[in-house]
Amino acid sequence: MPEYRAVFDATITFSNEGGLQAQRFRVDLPDPNVSHEEIARLFVTSLDLLMTESAIVSNVQIIEEPHKGTRGGPSDPRTPATGSRP
Repeated sequence: MPEYRAVFDATITFSNEGGLQAQRFRVDLPDPNVSHEEIARLFVTSLDLLMTESAIVSNVQIIEEPHKGTRGGPSDPRTPATGSRP
């Protein structure tokens, strides 16, 4: 089964002022049809960013590539599997 990752630029604004920018960052994706909002959520989760006011991703490319273990992503053992039943 193919695995997918997003390659993107990101701009983060923190609620306590300041910000963060990233270029060509990569996160694991659960499938190739995720929204920019979900990619931004995965980015914020993967870096464990606190006090994030906004996260905007741009220049998004979805590529077929093995997962690398993005924190909070589909290969993170702490993340419940999508569609799993208790």
